[in-house]
Amino acid sequence: MDRQRCDVLVVGGGIMGATLASLLRQLDAGLTLVVVEQLPHLAAESSAAMNNAGTGHAANCELNYTPAAPDGSIATGKALAINTAFEHSLEFWSALVEQQLLGDPADFIRPVPHLSFVWGEANVAFLQRRYRALSALPPFAEMVWSTDWGQLQNWMPLVMQGRRPDQPLAATRVGRATDIDFGRLSQRLLEGLERQGMAVLRRHRVVSLGRQSPGPGTPWRVEVQKPDGNREMVEAAVVFLGAGGGTLPLLQRSQIPEARPYGAFPVSGQWLVCRNPGVIAAHQSKVYGMAPVGSPPISVPHLDSRWIQGQRALLFGPYAGFTTRFLRQGSRWDLPRSLRPGNLLPCLQAGVDNFDLVRYLLGQVVQSMDQRLASLRQFVPTAQPADWELAVAGQRVQMIKQVQGHGQLLMGTEVVSSSDGSLTALLGASPGASTAVEIMVEVVRRS
Repeated sequence: MDRQRCDVLVVGGGIMGATLASLLRQLDAGLTLVVVEQLPHLAAESSAAMNNAGTGHAANCELNYTPAAPDGSIATGKALAINTAFEHSLEFWSALVEQQLLGDPADFIRPVPHLSFVWGEANVAFLQRRYRALSALPPFAEMVWSTDWGQLQNWMPLVMQGRRPDQPLAATRVGRATDIDFGRLSQRLLEGLERQGMAVLRRHRVVSLGRQSPGPGTPWRVEVQKPDGNREMVEAAVVFLGAGGGTLPLLQRSQIPEARPYGAFPVSGQWLVCRNPGVIAAHQSKVYGMAPVGSPPISVPHLDSRWIQGQRALLFGPYAGFTTRFLRQGSRWDLPRSLRPGNLLPCLQAGVDNFDLVRYLLGQVVQSMDQRLASLRQFVPTAQPADWELAVAGQRVQMIKQVQGHGQLLMGTEVVSSSDGSLTALLGASPGASTAVEIMVEVVRRS
């Protein structure tokens, strides 16, 4: 079996692995880095523009980040934290562009306004309270509020076509906002590092990982299957697992005690994708609404103008679903194989506590095309069936964790690390991509 050594092994060729490798190269150009990606192409899973539910998170328009308290006040802490983290990502990418390490930024980031849009008196009142709370904070000072019919038509003409003039409507808009193709950004980052001599191993799958003996200073031995079927052993002082939905199984194979309380709950996604160039051209913003009553935060609907492979696209959704796969190109056995004695009870407890979520997801699976179009017409009243088709989006794998002796389903992301910091892993989903730099700085600190 072939062998090689490196200082840091990064598993996963998406935005997280690409960001960590780029940060480490900036911090210490002498480090030997190896990135392993099991697919033929980089960033082909959750980082890809078609698979990513949010392509420019800055908390400008995502209403689930600013929940209302029982007294009606708006909590702004999460929105402010996400916005700050996104600004850190922008600063890092700008620095790489200045060093001529990312090429033309228009290849992966473009200006696209962010809007929140609601209807109904109660929702209009909520949005106004949200606007007042956020616009008082410097990062959101440019946010604009309107209930004026003409102004709303100017902001989102496609959304306003066919609406009744007597319907209570309101929107907020942030003009200085972006659409980001995180798949293309990941590719740019890693291809640039390849030109500097870093090894990026495509079509290489991690088969096993462990240590000959525990304790600081003992390298990790990672067995990798190569494209020809042969295997290679990589010895690394530090390992980062950033393989999206594939991270938990790898973390479990490491057998570090810190992995034991974690389980996973996979959620699939679908989009309605517009195929009419005239309709696509008529909408040039990201418009987020409110999740239906009783549905989970991951179901927040949005009409999303984004750039995919250099072409403007228009998507609506996401429509949730349920699958036992952890990756789009994963196995139906991913979920059953992830169950262990240490996480079985927390997973069962989380399943019982979130039965309404399970029922919601199953309901989404059996939706007809007419039902999906009915949801779309709440945003685009004049939508025609011939202009839209259903497409599969990416997989989200939400964390299940034992907290105070009880299993809980957690939204967001979490860094898990061994006691000596030599192995770290990122679990969870949104809003990971946009906050990648801040998350990877935390990984560097722990390592």
